[in-house]
Amino acid sequence: MEPTPDLTPAANRMKALIDGTPSGRLPDPTPCAGYSVGDLLIHVMQLSAAFRNAADHTATVADGPAPEPSEANLPTNWRAHLEQRLDDLAAAWAIPQAWEGDTAAGGLELPAPQAGVIALNELVLHGWDLARATGQPYECDPESAEACFAFVSRVPTDDPQARAGLFGPVVDVPKDAPLFDRLLGLSGRDPSWGR
Repeated sequence: MEPTPDLTPAANRMKALIDGTPSGRLPDPTPCAGYSVGDLLIHVMQLSAAFRNAADHTATVADGPAPEPSEANLPTNWRAHLEQRLDDLAAAWAIPQAWEGDTAAGGLELPAPQAGVIALNELVLHGWDLARATGQPYECDPESAEACFAFVSRVPTDDPQARAGLFGPVVDVPKDAPLFDRLLGLSGRDPSWGR
């Protein structure tokens, strides 16, 4: 069996970004089209719960996708709530059995190893989104960047239907750019956003 990625560094990075996000920045735009900072935070809250359930194989296809995220649904103690969900997510995927067999997330059945990498990819990309939207630095560990790049590279770049709901149109990034910038471009993000 191939080594499985560790979600803890990405979850901890996201927690630090959440701590550094002033409440006054919640209405600000993010690199995710149509998402404010508050919308992005509720999305992270939703995906953390969904992929935690995928890790312990309690999620089902019948659970369906999460509702459209809205800043209005953020609880008053959103920092503590989000940080606990991120801890739970990382802990769930640290258990070897999480990576075995099939599971479900977002209303889809999929292999557990794929679900784990998708969860990591969500943390990494949305961590960068949050950092850029709130003016914070972002540095991705090499192992997470490589796992995410391998996953995103498998999504067809010329098939809008395959990318729908996952990524926007590819942003051209030089072939000799750092791996993380190439990951951002493949996921439909402009590495220079907010600079």
